[in-house]
Amino acid sequence: MTEPARPQPRPRGDFRVFRPITTRWMDNDAYGHVNNVVYYSWFDTAVNAHLIAEGVLDVEHGPVIGLVVETQCRYFAPLAFPQTIEAGLRVARLGGTSVRYEVGLFAQGAAQTAAHGHFVHVYVDRASRRPVPLPAALRAVLQQLL
Repeated sequence: MTEPARPQPRPRGDFRVFRPITTRWMDNDAYGHVNNVVYYSWFDTAVNAHLIAEGVLDVEHGPVIGLVVETQCRYFAPLAFPQTIEAGLRVARLGGTSVRYEVGLFAQGAAQTAAHGHFVHVYVDRASRRPVPLPAALRAVLQQLL
């Protein structure tokens, strides 16, 4: 039986749009690098900042919100304060009520990911928390990331 291929860093060309993220002093842990839990925060920050910038996410009053139902991250190289991080975004799967985002985290100017992973948003009605079809404007923005 053949072992599965070991995950590898991904190149910049795998991602459609990039957002800068400034590291903070508190992101580093006792080992001198960014703690693993911070990476998930960066995934959320990059995706939501992009959606806000594109005018398709109103976090305070929008009738539809995305709830994270799955996450995963693979680490390849350490990142540390005071580096600037570049988060690359793409959409791997666009469903009727959900989307799988893939995010690559790069040290500024680096050719390959220091870490990459995914998370899945299920879009729901803000009040009922029941899944709803992706709004047309949101779908149009997400299709640009496919």
